[in-house]
Amino acid sequence: MDQAQTRSYLMKKFETVGIRPQSRFGQNFLIDLNLLRLLHESGNIMKNDVILEVGTGTGSLTAPMADKAAVVITVEVDPVMQNLAKQELFGRTNVRFLKTDILKNKNRLRDEVLDVIREELALPGEDSENQPCQRQFKLVANLPYNVATPLISNLLLTDTPPMLMCVTIQKELADRIVAKPRSKDWGALSLWIQAQCRAEIVRTMPPNVFWPRPKVDSAIIRLTLDEKRRSKIPDLKFFNEFCRAMFFHRRKFLRAELCSAFKHTIPKERIDGIMDEMQFDATTRAETLPLKTMQRLGELCRRELLKLPEKERKIL
Repeated sequence: MDQAQTRSYLMKKFETVGIRPQSRFGQNFLIDLNLLRLLHESGNIMKNDVILEVGTGTGSLTAPMADKAAVVITVEVDPVMQNLAKQELFGRTNVRFLKTDILKNKNRLRDEVLDVIREELALPGEDSENQPCQRQFKLVANLPYNVATPLISNLLLTDTPPMLMCVTIQKELADRIVAKPRSKDWGALSLWIQAQCRAEIVRTMPPNVFWPRPKVDSAIIRLTLDEKRRSKIPDLKFFNEFCRAMFFHRRKFLRAELCSAFKHTIPKERIDGIMDEMQFDATTRAETLPLKTMQRLGELCRRELLKLPEKERKIL
């Protein structure tokens, strides 16, 4: 692991094969070996884990994960980089390479990847004492910045969300994920993720620990699925749309935001009734409301939609 991820090794290797990092693929390689090790160790990888890695790179993170996990499903969009990783990881039978974009579009993950994850999760696992157990799914990766938000958000929409996500992302994004109400970073993403996960920033990282250097600071973030929290969301798709709608016009008062989001479905007088029931005044804004309050508000709106024919139950 140490040799394959130093800056000098990467530069020499890339020069030999005639390639260079591609900014369009978000290729920034983590070259601080201590931080690479911290990312790996923070994933707490076990013998029965099915690991999803997005952005194989040269395989420097893939290799130590494969040493511990049942299987590593590693996704790489760059065919040249994937071929390089296959050479580095030759002989590791528990690594499955997928050459594709993890995203079909910004609102949907690639079905091919999800199918492979489900296939691997369906196989029997073994715990540390070689006893049969159910496999568990984790995301551990040095993520390309351009896929981080849609990947994390959409994984939480699936029927098989990761029990743990430990990834490198932009620090600005990490701050939004762990934000608290009434802060500048509290928004739809904070609400959506914290309604299902315990979120913590493991370490912040300056640009010089990557090659090429990004223009922003980064962070290792760990998200641990909380099944109890997630079970309190009756309709994940609705709640996801509700979160985004409530922060679509951030400076609007809450009543105006609700009227805009449900203008064809919930009458204004019923919006006022919900506001009264929640004891909100005319100056209430979504950015001031804590998680549980927003969840209750969302559920009241969802119940109103359930009174309509199914094809009319939508948020603008």
